Amino acid sequence: MEITETRISPINKPNSRLRAYASVTFDNSFVIREIRIIEGKNGLFIAMPSRKMQKPCPRCNFKNPVTNKFCGQCGAEIKNVEQKNQKTGPQQHKDLAHPINTQFRDYLQKKVLEAYNQQKESATGKENNK
Repeated sequence: MEITETRISPINKPNSRLRAYASVTFDNSFVIREIRIIEGKNGLFIAMPSRKMQKPCPRCNFKNPVTNKFCGQCGAEIKNVEQKNQKTGPQQHKDLAHPINTQFRDYLQKKVLEAYNQQKESATGKENNK
């Protein structure tokens, strides 16, 4: 599987670690959007598209974030039956798409970060030419 196109959408939010979003096309046939490029302690990395985990209220069936203790609709108590990670608590997000093995994840991250750096360099070059 080859990456045939990578599009980068830079984000300029002060005090945010989010640097850009990427869309990656594979074999001119399949696209994954909203891959996040994040500035971490050890440099840039990618985070796959995800959605917030939700659980229904036992009284009114309103979907609440897994971290809520009370329903946002009716105020009923929501008991936590989710399995908790000892360090971080309940899982709050679930990946919508993700690499199955480390080799492909490394390949994907390398290609996305290369495209990000190229766009960043070309934007800097355009600013210097003004």
